[in-house]
Amino acid sequence: MERLQKVIAQAGIASRRKAEEMIAQGRVCVNGDIITEMGYKVKRGDVVEVDGNPIEKENKVYFLMNKPKKTMCTSNDEFDRTTVIDLIPCKERIFTVGRLDYDTSGVLLLTNDGEFANEIIHPRYHMPKVYNLTINGILTPEEMIQIKKGIVLDDGKKTLPAKLKLTEKDVAKNQCSFDLTIYEGRNRQIKRMMEALGYEVRRLHRKELAFLKCSDLRQGEYRILKPFEVAQLRSLATKGKMKSR
Repeated sequence: MERLQKVIAQAGIASRRKAEEMIAQGRVCVNGDIITEMGYKVKRGDVVEVDGNPIEKENKVYFLMNKPKKTMCTSNDEFDRTTVIDLIPCKERIFTVGRLDYDTSGVLLLTNDGEFANEIIHPRYHMPKVYNLTINGILTPEEMIQIKKGIVLDDGKKTLPAKLKLTEKDVAKNQCSFDLTIYEGRNRQIKRMMEALGYEVRRLHRKELAFLKCSDLRQGEYRILKPFEVAQLRSLATKGKMKSR
């Protein structure tokens, strides 16, 4: 048995929070009876209706995209900019697993599975993410050590230890590029880490998320995740959760 609001969310009708509002408003029926109880559990074979329309469980879909620059990680944009959702013709109501900035490219997951998304992006799961970035300066050895140990951001919180590998140093242009592996996903974390050191990020690309890469996809291209990949991501998230306890 599953909670009524979860069944509604899984059908792609609305988010779980919105589903709870629908229940409270008396818009949901089970087997012809109006249900307003939040803890109500649906049994197999029960007929659930929202606003008089029966719902069906939505097929779970999982996509890996090489997000192009100048695209939004939202379902719609008030300035009519292209969103990553626009790039995938899909009848299911998909959303991004976490977000990449408008000017950031690289590995991005999209799905309609809310539980899966939460497992991947929740901070306590420590899913590794590898970025390649270019900054307007040359990192000093001391700064590299600081990044590896963790940096205190503008909110006063210190980042987890990270891994760093220098990939290019251009003294003439006064810039350098490097791979940076982090194990959390705070808002604008990479850019804020560099800002804390006095640098500006000129280019940012996410190369890897856990074991997933997008080097075989052109920007804007996508593919369906294989079942074993979905299972492996869930397994990694579970292991990360256990380590964080």
